[in-house]
Formats: sequence, C-alpha cells, structure tokens
Amino acid sequence: MNNIYLRVLAEYSTNASVALATVTGSSGSTPQKGGSSALFNESGLISGTVGGGVVEGRLQKIACEAIKLKHSAYFSFDLSGDISNKEEAICGGKVTVLVDANLQNSIGIFNQMQLSLANQIPGVLVTMVNRFSEEIVLVNRYWITEKSDAVLPPDLHTRIKEEADKMILEAKPHDFRELSLSLPDEEPSSLFFLEAVLPLPKLIIAGAGHIGRSLAHLGKLLDFEVTVIDDRAEYANHSNIPDASHIIVGDIGVTMDSVPKDSNTYVVIVSRGHKDDAQALKPCVGKGLAYIGMIGSKTKVEAMRRDFIENGWASDVQWKQVNAPVGLPIGSQTVAEIAVSIAAQLVLFRSKR
Repeated sequence: MNNIYLRVLAEYSTNASVALATVTGSSGSTPQKGGSSALFNESGLISGTVGGGVVEGRLQKIACEAIKLKHSAYFSFDLSGDISNKEEAICGGKVTVLVDANLQNSIGIFNQMQLSLANQIPGVLVTMVNRFSEEIVLVNRYWITEKSDAVLPPDLHTRIKEEADKMILEAKPHDFRELSLSLPDEEPSSLFFLEAVLPLPKLIIAGAGHIGRSLAHLGKLLDFEVTVIDDRAEYANHSNIPDASHIIVGDIGVTMDSVPKDSNTYVVIVSRGHKDDAQALKPCVGKGLAYIGMIGSKTKVEAMRRDFIENGWASDVQWKQVNAPVGLPIGSQTVAEIAVSIAAQLVLFRSKR
C-alpha cells in the first residue's frame, strides 16, 4: 500500500533512525501543498516528496540533524529567492514544514491506521504539535475512525471529533486541514493538523497479458491496490507482474464473481478472448462499481452489448456504464500507450468522484 505512514512502520522495523517531514501549510506558488510528506534517514530521502529541488535539499540537511539530536522541528521557508542565485528557491511562495525525528512515539498510532486500512476503514490522523521553539517541538498523534474514538485533549475533543467525522464523510483524498484551536492557559502553543487517510481504491484487472502487466505497474504508481486475475499460472505470478498486490490464478468469470467488490472498485477487463471478457463482465455490470472498462474493437463491443441486453444480463442503462472500448482516445497503438490511455481514464473517473 502506498502510504508514507505505513512506510514508516516498514522502515522502523529495521532502522529507527528516520525522520518524517510534512508540509503543513503553504501560500503563493509552491511545489507541494499541505499534507505532502517525505521520509528521510541519515543518508537522505527514502520515500515521498516535499517538493524536490532546493526545499527538499534543505529539509534533508534539517532531517539528518534532527535524527542525530532526536529533536523534532517546525520550520517556515520563504521561496521568494533571487533568480540569479542558483541556491535559492524562486517559486514565490511560503511553506511551513514539520520534521518529526521521534517517530517511535507514533508507532502505535500507525499500527492502528494499518489495521483500519486493511479492513477498508477510512480515518483521520490528528497531529498535535507543541512548539517550544522553531528547533524543538513535541509531536503527538491520534487516530480517529467512525467506529473508534481517540483519547484527545479533553477541552478540544468535541471540536476535533466533529471535524474528523466531517472529513471521513466527505472522503476526499489528500484532505489536509489545520484547526485553529487553543487549550486554556497553555504553554507552549499548540497546532492541530488533520489528515484524511483513506483505503486505496481497488483496481481489479482481468487478464495477466502484456496490457494487464503494464496496467498493474501504472496502477500501483497511481495509488491503486491492484489485483490481477488470470487462469494461466505462467502469466499470473509475481515474477511476471511484480507490481500487483494480489494475484489470483483461476477461472476468470468464477473468480471475478467471488472477489469482493464495492463502490470503491475499478475493474478493467483485458483478457485474451471474447468468452473470458463476457464471463468477467457479468458479475460486474449493474453492481454500482466506480468504473468498468473492457478492451475490444467496436464490432466486438457491439456484439457483446446485444448479447447482454438480449439475455437480460444488463439493461441499456447499465451497459452504458461500461467503458468499451476502454481508455481515453489518445491514438494509442503500443501496449504501453494502451495502458497509459486506460490509466488516464481511471484517474479521470477517480477525480470526478
């Protein structure tokens, strides 16, 4: 799963010397917005990004120093540098960044998040930052879901929980908010950041051939949880498709019928023949999925449409929800280009939701 916090868990199991940098706010023209994160060790960047270039270079130095001192920090960067100075950022904006070098304090929270996401439960990560100075801050995190309450600061519990519930209901990817809250007579001052963390949308690919393999690679890059189904073990394996989270070898129609699907599921049918395509499509059409796409010529698609409607497997309205021929019309010819056209259509449908 492409999640920076789960990557922290993976890194922390073998190397405790890591720091997480998170953009908490920005104004003007900046390379990344609030919620963008990057994980560093003493050698440099491991995963993620906070904008690259000069900003990431500066943060790498700050993160390495924070790791050595075990001091978390909260910095502001002015990106209105002199264009003649190659060492200055010239985006014209400003960013604030939290560098957490004491991630051991949040491991329990990240484990809760991992369990929730494994069970397809969305939540909100609350980050509370107590500022003693720019170089020294204390970071506390809380994990909130619909079904569980975090032990939040008593005076602010209701306000934070209300905002978190709203974010869970709206379910917007990359939703990152700062709450202007204050505790009575509090020293030092506190900042509260809320980030929606959602289960990855599920991409089910029927067919482990060349297009299926290329699409699985793009799907992983685009933050889908990828499942590939095929009845040919010589194709449906992790050596052939290393980017799939799950690979199922079995009858395509039977497997597609049994695999869990919901409104956060995207199905792409690129199997090797008309019969397999039809069997894969039957359990999907009319089921309220986020997206259904099927490869094929216009002649093949029209013939299948007639079969489905005449046999009562789909109504005309339900058939219109099938994107066939699949992909955006970008003039694709090669396998890679076809996979790109399909991936672009997946992103388009996901963004519209």
